[in-house]
Amino acid sequence: MNVIDLFAGCGGLSLGFEMAGFTIPLAIEKDEWAAETYKLNHKGTEVITKDITQITDLNSLVAENTAIDGIIGGPPCQGFSLSGNRDKNDPRNSLFMEFVRFVDFYHPKFFLMENVVGILSMKTKAGESVKEVIFKEFDRIGYNVTVKKVNAADFGVPQTRIRVIFVGIRKDYSFFREKLYPLPILSERNQITIEQAIMDLPVLEAGQGSDEMDYTIAPSNDYQIWARQNSKKVYNHVSMKHTKRLIERFSNISCGQSVADVEEQFQQRQRGNSQVLSGKVYSQNNMRPFPNKPSPTIPASFQSNFIHPFFNRNYTAREGARLQSFPDIYVFCGKRTTMSWEKNLSQYQQIGNAVPPLLAKALAEKIADYFSSI
Repeated sequence: MNVIDLFAGCGGLSLGFEMAGFTIPLAIEKDEWAAETYKLNHKGTEVITKDITQITDLNSLVAENTAIDGIIGGPPCQGFSLSGNRDKNDPRNSLFMEFVRFVDFYHPKFFLMENVVGILSMKTKAGESVKEVIFKEFDRIGYNVTVKKVNAADFGVPQTRIRVIFVGIRKDYSFFREKLYPLPILSERNQITIEQAIMDLPVLEAGQGSDEMDYTIAPSNDYQIWARQNSKKVYNHVSMKHTKRLIERFSNISCGQSVADVEEQFQQRQRGNSQVLSGKVYSQNNMRPFPNKPSPTIPASFQSNFIHPFFNRNYTAREGARLQSFPDIYVFCGKRTTMSWEKNLSQYQQIGNAVPPLLAKALAEKIADYFSSI
């Protein structure tokens, strides 16, 4: 089946659908670096690098003889997120209406829309449930819709990442909501851990690594073997340079702790005055996770959120990609990190924003099975 990926980012959702046998003739992503990553890794897809609200001629986007069977995507969710200021007036909150516009135009058999858990409790400015608004909009254009929370760790992703998945089925097809979501393939005791996911990558201290490296350690488990398929090199495995003071702070943070747990002498100092404490302590910053568990959720800011379980440095982009279940052959473009005033998405941001490909694959396989069975 052919699907269009909207708000495609660096391509995690598309990759999972491709793994499940779907074809992606078209993807839309306005960020230049994320689109560059997408193009590099999805050679057969036409990628439009443009603001979706500026795309008006939907007739010309795909070839006339190409039937669109599904539309997938994750409209930007910052305004819905529980972790930030949930701004009801955030214009990004209305971008799901662009998703509705595309579904209404192409009228595919199904759609799949991914978002953060916060969307389930979000209210519009008028006090309506956002979830109910979504249901009503898709009902209006001819779709039965269901929604469910899923945990990526249940599907082979080495990360506890709970997301909301809306699935819509066109009303001329049978609708069995209980058959639209995959059952977990791993129990909690069998989930992939951080150690299992990343410890075959070349050993790096702070400031070491390069954009292309040789493997130096043999794979030791099925996940590592899977991640290294068709890849002769390790890409995007560069550790950030850290000051001596920062490395010393990291060395005093144990697994399960963060910068909030260190003694005063190792706490963050004011910029430009190392004698004075900054007074700003964020418990999610510089957290060292347990290596024998799946990673906590990898956010767009994961370059500063986590310390490697064994080394006194932050994660590399490749380690983050492994924890998101991107295979090693998937190469990320753009700068590794960016300053706040730079508009494009860094490699870290692209990875943290992505839908984990192995989760996407499980969802896609279930949809393929659904249409085969009905």
